[in-house]
Amino acid sequence: MTNEKSQKILILQKIMRFMAVSVLKKYNPKIISITGSVGKTSTKEAISTVLASKFRVRRTEKNYNNEIGLPLTIIGATSGESSLVGWFLVFLKWLWIMLAPIEYPEILVLEMGADRPGDIQYLTSFIKSNAGVITDISYSHVEYFKGIEGVAREKGTLVKELDEKGLAVLNADNEFVAKLASQIKCNVISFGFSEEAQMRVSDVCLGCAGQAGDLKGLSFKLNYKGTTIPVRLNNILAKHQIYAVLAAIAVGDGFGINLVEAGAALENFSLPVGRMNLLSGLKNTHIIDDTYNSSPTSALAALEALGEIKATRKIAVLGDMLELGEESENGHKSLGKKFAQIKGSIFLAVGNRMKQTGKELEKNNFPTKNIFYFDSPDEAGKKLQEIMQAGDLILVKGSQGMRMEKVVEEVMADSAQAKKLLCRQTEAWRTTPFVG
Repeated sequence: MTNEKSQKILILQKIMRFMAVSVLKKYNPKIISITGSVGKTSTKEAISTVLASKFRVRRTEKNYNNEIGLPLTIIGATSGESSLVGWFLVFLKWLWIMLAPIEYPEILVLEMGADRPGDIQYLTSFIKSNAGVITDISYSHVEYFKGIEGVAREKGTLVKELDEKGLAVLNADNEFVAKLASQIKCNVISFGFSEEAQMRVSDVCLGCAGQAGDLKGLSFKLNYKGTTIPVRLNNILAKHQIYAVLAAIAVGDGFGINLVEAGAALENFSLPVGRMNLLSGLKNTHIIDDTYNSSPTSALAALEALGEIKATRKIAVLGDMLELGEESENGHKSLGKKFAQIKGSIFLAVGNRMKQTGKELEKNNFPTKNIFYFDSPDEAGKKLQEIMQAGDLILVKGSQGMRMEKVVEEVMADSAQAKKLLCRQTEAWRTTPFVG
């Protein structure tokens, strides 16, 4: 049965590739592709926001970032899932696009995921990008890549496939991404906080007037080609989220949108659900909902943000980080050191791997009475509701499979808004158990 199913998927993959290629040949849109260990979706959304101010733009939706999902995005169709009728409707949509005169997007902003070696190579073999963005290369999804060098080789394929007229937008603060600049033949714009970045951030100000409820976003100075402009982001909470904005401004520059116009387009930009969103919690508390996914890089950045925001108590509810391979132990221990460093108040660990974080906290003289261990997000949510107090700022984060949005749903002030404010709220996801 497994071989039969795999053969069906392979056939579907070939059909979807043919359909996508035919659409791209007919309409010839500009294509911006994004990959990286973390930050792909936020960057995709920011880039789309900037470009939509001047162009017709379509972006990757849901998790359509693979060999089946990207052709669906190009066609503008929804997956047929396990339904033959559903896939027939996809075919009809494609036929309509090929035969009828329609107003197709001028630019496609595509997120490219890579779970295994060869994934990016396959996608770039039929999707020829005008610009490639690499957000980060780190210990996320390294299980099948034999270490971070394998991840770097895979992600780097995206920009190495660009021709001389292409544009590579690279994170200068990541050593593995920065190295790619010398290995490619296209134009490069690097971004980041370091002096080496061409598009550089300085003077970051977290707009907090004393308490979490007074958060007013971020402001910073953007320095590029001798020009410095102020940028205000009303809905961004943490410094590491600036990377998505920088990538978007860099892409905008490549497509003729000046810095001021790009900054204005992003002023009220909000990240997708489950990515460092501030929600009201029960008992007059505040929740930082960062439950979409987790890796050592993104979790450390989230804890850094938690440390920068003033609150009566700072609570972290962290679920296991999955698919880390040999780096799992070190990755989880690093979070314990970080939580102790930011002087967090209470730590709730969800899952077997996160126990290593709790043990590391104990080694750092963190009070054991303030460390709690749970086997499931449901148990953690109930305990959190019991111990939370007015004025608390609570960070909730974990890998997708850990279903940490269940914790947020348990303690958010208006759980009736869960479908609107939380990630993974489809019926299929809501009935999917967490990965123990």
